[in-house]
Amino acid sequence: MASVMIALDHTTLENGCLKVLKGSHKLGRIDHSVIEGQQVGADLTRVSEAEKHLETIPVLMDPGDALFFHSNLLHRSDQNNSPDRRWTLICCYNRSNNRSFDETEDAKFCKLDKVPNQAIREAGSLFASSK
Repeated sequence: MASVMIALDHTTLENGCLKVLKGSHKLGRIDHSVIEGQQVGADLTRVSEAEKHLETIPVLMDPGDALFFHSNLLHRSDQNNSPDRRWTLICCYNRSNNRSFDETEDAKFCKLDKVPNQAIREAGSLFASSK
């Protein structure tokens, strides 16, 4: 599995950009569970230990930039306390035969429909005019 994050706005330290732990994908899969309210995240004990040994890299992005990353890469975003919007898309890809043993609503596979380029342009124009 791989993920791609696409910036729709500038992502900065001030607006809580994505941060990754360099090399953490080599640790293997770390179990996730509910950590705050309904927020799901990696085992905080293992993350804390990894943070002692691995460099935290802020991912500063301009609108349209994309970051492809391994599904096991530990990542987080800080709260956006700035007046600036920070919208991104994160798309996760997985082989359909690599199903989870505990399939949740978030982990179900669905067929993707191809849309014409014009539909993407129109959606982008609507988004840009909503700032």
